[in-house]
Amino acid sequence: MNHQKQLTVMLVPFYLGEQRNSAGWTIQEIWSWNFEELECAHDYIQWLFPLAERSAFNPDAPTVNKEVIQAFQNNPRLRQNLLRSFTVILHFYGLQRHESNDRRIVISQSEDYPNRKREWVSIFDHNYLRITRILKCLMTFGLENEAQAFYECLRQIYHENSEEIGGETFQYWTIAVKPNATM
Repeated sequence: MNHQKQLTVMLVPFYLGEQRNSAGWTIQEIWSWNFEELECAHDYIQWLFPLAERSAFNPDAPTVNKEVIQAFQNNPRLRQNLLRSFTVILHFYGLQRHESNDRRIVISQSEDYPNRKREWVSIFDHNYLRITRILKCLMTFGLENEAQAFYECLRQIYHENSEEIGGETFQYWTIAVKPNATM
């Protein structure tokens, strides 16, 4: 089995908390990282939010295939763990997920947003690529409501910070949440 296929096979057990990733971390360990670890480590995001396309930055990043996508779409525990990963990264960005009174998913700025914003809302920040990946992953695995809610929050942030974020980045985010844009 080639290296890329081995990584793909590792993804579901990693996400279920049954196996370490290629760097030796469990998903539970990553969920417990502080903000500095989440900012400075660059090879975990592909494990938390995997895509069908290969990573340009991490040769040990898994890619998903139809079987992995079906597993996430059909297994409530995998989806719940993906939501936990999403919650961890939202907290890192100073954002929060909740349901509105009409049961819609809403992503909004938390009270910590002004402090967290300083860490990622800046010209050419690498977190913009991470956000594109997160949006694509959520769409791929059937969490379209979360992806759309995140996009709506990002749209507001972009309108308030368009100079720092830039139109090209916002266009990538927009494309990422279009149905069937991910695979």
